[in-house]
Amino acid sequence: MQKKLIEVCYTPADYEYFKGRFDIVVVIDVLRATSAICSAIHNGVNSVIPVSTIEEAREYQEKGYLVGAERQGEIVEGFDFGNSPYSYMKPELIGKDIVLSTTNGTRAINIAKEAPTVVIGALTNIDFLCDWLIKQDKNVLCLASGWKDKFNLEDTICGGAIADILIKTGKFTSDEDSSVAAKYLFQAAKDNYFGFLKASSHRRRLKKLNLNEDIKFCLTPNQMDVIPILRDGRIEKLEF
Repeated sequence: MQKKLIEVCYTPADYEYFKGRFDIVVVIDVLRATSAICSAIHNGVNSVIPVSTIEEAREYQEKGYLVGAERQGEIVEGFDFGNSPYSYMKPELIGKDIVLSTTNGTRAINIAKEAPTVVIGALTNIDFLCDWLIKQDKNVLCLASGWKDKFNLEDTICGGAIADILIKTGKFTSDEDSSVAAKYLFQAAKDNYFGFLKASSHRRRLKKLNLNEDIKFCLTPNQMDVIPILRDGRIEKLEF
């Protein structure tokens, strides 16, 4: 039996070197876009429309949509919310289609949108997601959103965790050094994500904005059994 590939791509800028070889792309932005999207879908939001620019977000707002927009970790003035997972747990959002634009995560989603299947990954849904990925028996790429096309620790660690889980089944393998390094970072961090990431750039960025509760939430694994999937430009709950 030929093993399937599981690889980790560190930033959207590197995606061109990987694209076309993978059946499933898992987009990861642990702090905080994909954690927020998982929260939204888990808490009953009908769909999340990811847009890359503030201009697109404003166009949707003018059409009457609820719109979240974040840049540099902060809510963009004039929008309904940013990318805090807690913003998407409100009862009034149940059944709604909302729009989201973030510094890194929504851009990564749109860069990958031509892939056969795009799903949303975070630490908060990691085991449920991995169980599904194993059953698909297809080549998987973990696309880390990074920070403005640069490497970041938390997304790479999450990608490494997914790679580690899939490889341990004996059904998957990795060829790239990026995946090997991501796996080792995960193994170093797994007993204390919060402590390991204490010095990471984005964690420091969010701490300055008094977003420690968001950080704790996003770094707590397996809080929800949900897989958000991109279909026709909208992220919806994958139904089994």
